[in-house]
Amino acid sequence: QVQLVESGGGLVQPGGALRLSCAASGSMFSRYLMGWYRQAPGKERELVATITSRGNTNYADSVKDRFTISRDNAKNTVYLQMASLKPEDTAVYYCYCNGIVRNYWGKGTLVTVSS
Repeated sequence: QVQLVESGGGLVQPGGALRLSCAASGSMFSRYLMGWYRQAPGKERELVATITSRGNTNYADSVKDRFTISRDNAKNTVYLQMASLKPEDTAVYYCYCNGIVRNYWGKGTLVTVSS
C-alpha cells in the first residue's frame, strides 16, 4: 500500500513558477515509476511527466522545456518544478505511482494560473 500526498499548489500569475511535491509512504519508493497528471475543468486527466526508478524522464509536449520532474529517493518524494506557467496550465495536479501490482493516486493539488 502506497499513500501519496501532494503539496505546493496555489495561485500564480502567468509567467510565474511553482514547485509541487509528492510525499510517498512505503519502503519501495525507489523502485517505482512516479509521475504527475493533471485535470483541467471539463477535460480528461492527462499525463504531465513521469520519472523512472533510474531517473529517466518523459514529458507531455505541452510542458516540455517548462516543467521538470525529479525525485529524491532518500525522502520518498517526487517533485514537479513548473516555470513559465500559462493560464492553460490551470488544473488539479495528481501524483501517480506505478506500484507494479497496482497504481496509486494522490488526492490532487490545485494550480491556478491567472492574473
